[in-house]
Amino acid sequence: MFTETTSIELKVSHTDTEEVSLPLVEDFYTIQGEGYHAGKAAYFIRTAGCDVNCWWCDVPESWEESDHPVTKVNDIVERAKFSGAPFAVVTGGEPLLHDLNPLTNQLKQAGLEVHIETSGSSPLSGHLDWVTLSPKRFKEPLDEIFPHVDELKVVVLTNKDLEWAEENAVKCPDDTHLLLQPEWSRESSRELIVNYVKENPRWGISIQTHKHLGVR
Repeated sequence: MFTETTSIELKVSHTDTEEVSLPLVEDFYTIQGEGYHAGKAAYFIRTAGCDVNCWWCDVPESWEESDHPVTKVNDIVERAKFSGAPFAVVTGGEPLLHDLNPLTNQLKQAGLEVHIETSGSSPLSGHLDWVTLSPKRFKEPLDEIFPHVDELKVVVLTNKDLEWAEENAVKCPDDTHLLLQPEWSRESSRELIVNYVKENPRWGISIQTHKHLGVR
Protein backbone atom coordinates (compact mmCIF):
# COMPACT_ATOMS: atom_id res chain seq x y z
CA MET A 1 0.00 0.00 0.00
CA PHE A 2 3.04 2.25 0.32
CA THR A 3 2.97 3.67 -3.21
CA GLU A 4 2.21 6.97 -4.84
CA THR A 5 -0.74 5.47 -6.66
CA THR A 6 -2.44 4.53 -3.43
CA SER A 7 -1.90 7.79 -1.56
CA ILE A 8 -5.11 9.38 -0.37
CA GLU A 9 -6.33 12.95 -0.40
CA LEU A 10 -9.26 13.88 1.79
CA LYS A 11 -11.18 16.98 2.85
CA VAL A 12 -9.80 19.10 0.01
CA SER A 13 -9.11 22.65 1.10
CA HIS A 14 -8.51 25.68 -1.11
CA THR A 15 -7.00 27.86 1.60
CA ASP A 16 -3.99 29.94 0.59
CA THR A 17 -1.17 27.88 2.12
CA GLU A 18 1.00 30.96 2.58
CA GLU A 19 -1.42 32.08 5.29
CA VAL A 20 -1.94 28.70 6.97
CA SER A 21 -0.38 27.93 10.35
CA LEU A 22 -0.51 25.01 12.77
CA PRO A 23 0.17 24.78 16.50
CA LEU A 24 3.55 23.05 16.58
CA VAL A 25 5.19 21.21 19.46
CA GLU A 26 8.36 20.35 17.54
CA ASP A 27 9.72 19.28 14.18
CA PHE A 28 13.04 17.51 13.69
CA TYR A 29 15.04 15.11 11.54
CA THR A 30 15.54 11.75 13.20
CA ILE A 31 15.35 7.98 12.86
CA GLN A 32 11.87 6.51 13.11
CA GLY A 33 11.92 4.45 16.26
CA GLU A 34 8.89 2.17 16.07
CA GLY A 35 6.43 0.48 13.77
CA TYR A 36 6.85 -0.84 10.24
CA HIS A 37 9.31 1.89 9.19
CA ALA A 38 11.52 1.68 12.29
CA GLY A 39 15.15 2.42 11.57
CA LYS A 40 14.50 4.72 8.59
CA ALA A 41 15.43 8.38 8.38
CA ALA A 42 12.35 10.56 8.78
CA TYR A 43 11.30 14.13 9.47
CA PHE A 44 8.88 14.29 12.40
CA ILE A 45 6.24 17.01 12.63
CA ARG A 46 4.43 16.99 15.96
CA THR A 47 1.30 19.09 16.11
CA ALA A 48 -0.20 20.33 19.37
CA GLY A 49 -3.60 19.43 20.72
CA CYS A 50 -5.04 16.09 21.79
CA ASP A 51 -8.47 14.94 22.94
CA VAL A 52 -7.42 11.32 23.61
CA ASN A 53 -4.86 11.81 26.40
CA CYS A 54 -3.40 8.32 26.90
CA TRP A 55 -2.00 8.00 30.40
CA TRP A 56 1.15 6.29 29.03
CA CYS A 57 1.76 9.04 26.44
CA ASP A 58 5.45 9.93 25.92
CA VAL A 59 4.63 13.57 25.13
CA PRO A 60 1.75 14.75 27.35
CA GLU A 61 3.10 18.26 26.90
CA SER A 62 1.61 18.10 23.41
CA TRP A 63 -1.98 17.88 24.68
CA GLU A 64 -2.68 21.59 25.25
CA GLU A 65 -2.76 23.39 21.92
CA SER A 66 -2.52 26.83 23.52
CA ASP A 67 0.84 25.95 25.11
CA HIS A 68 2.62 25.88 21.75
CA PRO A 69 3.47 28.45 19.09
CA VAL A 70 1.46 28.78 15.91
CA THR A 71 3.88 28.13 13.05
CA LYS A 72 3.50 28.78 9.33
CA VAL A 73 3.12 25.65 7.24
CA ASN A 74 5.58 27.09 4.72
CA ASP A 75 8.29 27.26 7.38
CA ILE A 76 7.69 23.68 8.52
CA VAL A 77 7.87 22.40 4.96
CA GLU A 78 11.06 24.32 4.22
CA ARG A 79 12.79 22.72 7.19
CA ALA A 80 11.56 19.27 6.19
CA LYS A 81 12.77 19.75 2.61
CA PHE A 82 16.16 21.07 3.74
CA SER A 83 16.68 18.04 6.01
CA GLY A 84 16.91 15.66 3.07
CA ALA A 85 14.50 13.19 4.69
CA PRO A 86 12.68 10.87 2.26
CA PHE A 87 9.42 11.12 4.19
CA ALA A 88 7.71 13.15 6.88
CA VAL A 89 5.71 11.72 9.77
CA VAL A 90 2.86 13.90 10.99
CA THR A 91 2.07 13.01 14.58
CA GLY A 92 0.97 14.62 17.80
CA GLY A 93 -0.87 15.04 20.06
CA GLU A 94 -3.65 14.05 17.70
CA PRO A 95 -2.80 15.49 14.27
CA LEU A 96 -6.27 14.93 12.79
CA LEU A 97 -7.68 17.63 15.04
CA HIS A 98 -6.30 19.92 12.32
CA ASP A 99 -6.96 20.22 8.58
CA LEU A 100 -3.79 18.63 7.22
CA ASN A 101 -4.37 19.41 3.55
CA PRO A 102 -2.17 22.55 3.39
CA LEU A 103 0.74 20.89 5.21
CA THR A 104 0.62 17.55 3.43
CA ASN A 105 0.07 19.00 -0.02
CA GLN A 106 3.12 21.23 0.38
CA LEU A 107 5.20 18.33 1.69
CA LYS A 108 4.25 16.32 -1.39
CA GLN A 109 5.15 19.24 -3.65
CA ALA A 110 8.52 19.42 -1.89
CA GLY A 111 9.17 15.79 -2.85
CA LEU A 112 8.52 14.06 0.48
CA GLU A 113 6.26 11.12 1.09
CA VAL A 114 3.81 11.79 3.89
CA HIS A 115 3.02 9.43 6.77
CA ILE A 116 0.66 9.97 9.67
CA GLU A 117 0.27 8.34 13.05
CA THR A 118 -3.19 8.83 14.51
CA SER A 119 -5.74 7.42 16.91
CA GLY A 120 -8.27 7.81 14.11
CA SER A 121 -10.75 9.49 16.45
CA SER A 122 -11.15 12.60 14.24
CA PRO A 123 -12.01 12.88 10.52
CA LEU A 124 -9.25 12.13 8.04
CA SER A 125 -7.67 14.94 6.06
CA GLY A 126 -4.55 15.35 3.99
CA HIS A 127 -2.59 13.85 1.10
CA LEU A 128 -1.22 10.71 2.77
CA ASP A 129 1.03 7.89 1.56
CA TRP A 130 1.03 5.84 4.76
CA VAL A 131 -1.52 5.70 7.56
CA THR A 132 -0.57 4.21 10.92
CA LEU A 133 -3.60 3.71 13.13
CA SER A 134 -2.95 3.42 16.85
CA PRO A 135 -6.50 2.98 18.22
CA LYS A 136 -7.44 3.72 21.80
CA ARG A 137 -10.23 1.93 23.67
CA PHE A 138 -11.30 5.09 25.53
CA LYS A 139 -11.80 7.11 22.30
CA GLU A 140 -12.49 4.75 19.44
CA PRO A 141 -11.43 5.39 15.84
CA LEU A 142 -14.01 6.50 13.29
CA ASP A 143 -15.09 3.86 10.80
CA GLU A 144 -13.98 6.05 7.88
CA ILE A 145 -10.30 5.52 8.61
CA PHE A 146 -10.16 1.73 8.34
CA PRO A 147 -10.11 1.40 4.51
CA HIS A 148 -6.97 3.58 4.47
CA VAL A 149 -4.94 1.87 7.21
CA ASP A 150 -1.51 0.63 6.09
CA GLU A 151 -0.32 -0.22 9.60
CA LEU A 152 -2.27 -1.09 12.72
CA LYS A 153 -0.15 -0.58 15.83
CA VAL A 154 -1.72 -1.35 19.20
CA VAL A 155 -0.10 -0.59 22.55
CA VAL A 156 -0.59 -3.58 24.85
CA LEU A 157 -0.69 -3.75 28.63
CA THR A 158 -3.22 -6.53 29.27
CA ASN A 159 -5.26 -9.22 27.52
CA LYS A 160 -8.03 -6.66 26.99
CA ASP A 161 -5.68 -4.78 24.67
CA LEU A 162 -5.09 -7.95 22.65
CA GLU A 163 -8.84 -8.32 22.26
CA TRP A 164 -9.04 -4.66 21.22
CA ALA A 165 -6.29 -5.23 18.66
CA GLU A 166 -8.23 -8.06 17.05
CA GLU A 167 -11.44 -6.00 17.00
CA ASN A 168 -9.67 -3.34 14.98
CA ALA A 169 -7.74 -5.75 12.75
CA VAL A 170 -10.90 -7.24 11.26
CA LYS A 171 -11.91 -3.76 10.04
CA CYS A 172 -8.61 -3.15 8.22
CA PRO A 173 -7.66 -4.15 4.64
CA ASP A 174 -6.22 -7.64 4.23
CA ASP A 175 -2.71 -6.30 3.52
CA THR A 176 -2.52 -4.05 6.58
CA HIS A 177 0.61 -4.64 8.67
CA LEU A 178 -0.47 -5.74 12.15
CA LEU A 179 1.81 -4.81 15.05
CA LEU A 180 1.61 -5.09 18.82
CA GLN A 181 3.73 -2.75 20.92
CA PRO A 182 4.51 -3.28 24.62
CA GLU A 183 3.97 -0.35 26.92
CA TRP A 184 7.53 0.77 27.66
CA SER A 185 7.37 0.70 31.44
CA ARG A 186 5.50 -2.60 31.79
CA GLU A 187 7.85 -5.57 31.47
CA SER A 188 4.93 -7.98 31.85
CA SER A 189 3.40 -6.78 28.59
CA ARG A 190 6.48 -7.93 26.66
CA GLU A 191 6.03 -11.57 27.63
CA LEU A 192 2.31 -11.30 26.93
CA ILE A 193 2.98 -10.02 23.40
CA VAL A 194 5.73 -12.53 22.62
CA ASN A 195 3.48 -15.44 23.54
CA TYR A 196 0.56 -13.99 21.60
CA VAL A 197 2.56 -13.45 18.41
CA LYS A 198 3.95 -16.99 18.58
CA GLU A 199 0.37 -18.24 18.68
CA ASN A 200 -0.89 -15.68 16.14
CA PRO A 201 1.95 -15.15 13.64
CA ARG A 202 0.04 -12.76 11.38
CA TRP A 203 0.91 -10.19 14.05
CA GLY A 204 4.37 -8.71 14.52
CA ILE A 205 6.01 -6.78 17.35
CA SER A 206 6.87 -3.10 17.37
CA ILE A 207 9.63 -2.01 19.76
CA GLN A 208 10.44 1.59 20.66
CA THR A 209 14.00 1.34 19.38
CA HIS A 210 14.59 5.09 19.60
CA LYS A 211 14.59 4.74 23.39
CA HIS A 212 17.34 2.14 23.16
CA LEU A 213 19.27 4.27 20.67
CA GLY A 214 18.88 7.42 22.74
CA VAL A 215 17.31 9.47 19.95
CA ARG A 216 14.03 11.33 20.10
